[in-house]
Amino acid sequence: MEEQEWPIISIYSRKEAVADGVQVLADPKITKEAGFKFPVYMTQSVWNKYVEVPKEYEGIQDIEGRLWDILTMLRYSASRCDSNIVEFKVSVTLPDQGDWTKYEKMCGESRTQRLVSLSSEIGPNEYDDLSPVITVSLPNED
Repeated sequence: MEEQEWPIISIYSRKEAVADGVQVLADPKITKEAGFKFPVYMTQSVWNKYVEVPKEYEGIQDIEGRLWDILTMLRYSASRCDSNIVEFKVSVTLPDQGDWTKYEKMCGESRTQRLVSLSSEIGPNEYDDLSPVITVSLPNED
């Protein structure tokens, strides 16, 4: 059977995803300090819920600290994995507003401390320049 090439209908680059707010580039200074050699992107859903500081915690927490927590757990998990996909968990403080997802579990006795399952993948920046990038997402996101 002869292989058939299919025409490309559309390409959505990472640059376009960042411009549209679908992905967020984590602060390169922080990711470098955390030991990452390549840029780290996060899906909007991960960034908005787990990195952005909820109003209830403004002045108590900051974006850098919350980002650092995720990067630390990713780096720790990646150091024990030989795959380009790394599943990991991180504890995040969130107000208990009934917005739990299937990727969150209570961490201890507090309903404000959630153990969140995340996924990361290292791969080429396919439609931009093919350089390696890391993308952190919820386990069901592509």
